[in-house]
Amino acid sequence: MGSKQKQAQIGQKESFERKLKNRLTLLSEEGIESRKIDKDVLVKKLRANVEAINTRLKAIDANEKKNEELVRMKLEKAEAPRKEPEGIKEKKVKEAPVEVKEKKKKK
Repeated sequence: MGSKQKQAQIGQKESFERKLKNRLTLLSEEGIESRKIDKDVLVKKLRANVEAINTRLKAIDANEKKNEELVRMKLEKAEAPRKEPEGIKEKKVKEAPVEVKEKKKKK
């Protein structure tokens, strides 16, 4: 499922980048200054969308990397020969002496 989500995010990023490029081209053809282009609402929104998707992609990559590391660690643990611990002594449990005390009866 992660790869499908990653592919969807990449597709959306490409779409936003294409729209951003088209908007920048349109504004520059109209002769608008770069300062005003940076303040354009659509340009800001498209750049924010691209940045948000980049953040999501970084999170997805970090998750994939973490999962790969966990799988590698599990394989190493499974392949490692099991050693029986030596030198572990069994604890001796002292048994309390069983004493039965008779209660004095009240008269």
